[in-house]
Amino acid sequence: MPILTVFTPTYNRAYILHQCYESLKRQTNKEFIWLIIDDGSTDHTEELVNNWIEENIISIRYYKQENQGMHGAHNTAYSLIDTELNVCIDSDDYMPDFAVEKIVSYWKEHGSRDVGGIIGLDCNSSGNVIGTKLPNEFKSSTLFNLYHKHGVKGDKKLVYRTELTKKFPYPLFPNEKLVPLSYKYFMLDLECEMLLLNEPLCIVEYLPDGSSMNILKQYKQNPNSFGFYRLEMMKLPNTSLFFKFKQAIHYVSCSLFVKNDSMIKQSPTKLLTIFALPLGIVLNKYIHFKVQNK
Repeated sequence: MPILTVFTPTYNRAYILHQCYESLKRQTNKEFIWLIIDDGSTDHTEELVNNWIEENIISIRYYKQENQGMHGAHNTAYSLIDTELNVCIDSDDYMPDFAVEKIVSYWKEHGSRDVGGIIGLDCNSSGNVIGTKLPNEFKSSTLFNLYHKHGVKGDKKLVYRTELTKKFPYPLFPNEKLVPLSYKYFMLDLECEMLLLNEPLCIVEYLPDGSSMNILKQYKQNPNSFGFYRLEMMKLPNTSLFFKFKQAIHYVSCSLFVKNDSMIKQSPTKLLTIFALPLGIVLNKYIHFKVQNK
């Protein structure tokens, strides 16, 4: 039984999914399962994947569901994964040839139930690290501390123990398609730290139809989801007043999009939310303007 599942949520990405497949075929270590969660694609994704399954070069599991958005696809993946570790490789990304080997060998040498998994690097197609490298002065950290205490920047690749990722499922809001994925990651930070591996585990491509390139539009189209995220971020322990205030500003902005008259009452930091009202109103109007005029 492999110890790693590489899972890929996809929606109408048949035109580029082969790039991920080719990279997985090149892996120097084949101790993995590729789990594809087809989130309601209407293109020829299913036919394409069935052809790859018939090729029998790597182990592939395919699951198709009605469209639920990225977070819904993640929920499904975590419910199906039965290997010790898992890592998400998006449908427009791919893995360096030695990525699986590095994950498996590093985990076999250093992994334990005392840590949540491995944090590695994302790179672009030229081999440049996205953002900054991980600090070398310690071997483990929470994801939150990396960004908010140690100054790490840019997307990083997260390899989790599957037992943990089954916790904290993303809520599904009617007619909304994106809860920020970092909700689960920051919740899992409360469980244990992650091992740090300063090695590239994923090659990232930011495509025009990807969520990263359409964040303001996603913000406006998913106000309950983004509001939930900011609400939960305000509850995190051991965070600064500035961090909580920033979350409160966004929470106010999201609440205005859904006309939530109870936003103060529902806030875990009511006084801070009151102070955040003016900036939240400005942010809401700015997002509305930018999306409407894009």
